[in-house]
Amino acid sequence: MACWLYEGMLMFAVVFVADYLFSALTQTRHGLQNRHGQQAFLFVVIGIYFTWFWSRGQTLAMKTWHIRVVDRHGRPLTQPRALLRYVLSWVWFLPPLAGIWASGVPMSAGQQTVLLIGWIAIWALLARFHPQRQFWHDAWAGTRLVSSEGGRR
Repeated sequence: MACWLYEGMLMFAVVFVADYLFSALTQTRHGLQNRHGQQAFLFVVIGIYFTWFWSRGQTLAMKTWHIRVVDRHGRPLTQPRALLRYVLSWVWFLPPLAGIWASGVPMSAGQQTVLLIGWIAIWALLARFHPQRQFWHDAWAGTRLVSSEGGRR
């Protein structure tokens, strides 16, 4: 979990720079202007970040915590498999966000946050039910996390 928090801090910088670049290039003057284009652009930028680093074995945060991502057979990820892992990792966030949007029920930001955090906690606990205690997006993508010094994580 500490690696995840560290990754979040690094992603803040990546998103900040990408968002600034998008706003400058599109001449966005208001926060809600070009919102969907901006979100799509950030989705792609974040995808490029993770796909590139995962296909090389680890992100900076993963290096710090001595964690590598490999395929089922212990080999480095190919870019398509890293991209698949990225897309499947959105299962952590998309179901509650889609539910909030689809329900049409007005919720405060606090209620939405509680729902999102609750889903993330449930999803993390579900890893306990996997035979190798993997997160489900890793199992579906055919990837796993291992310690850089060897051994499984």
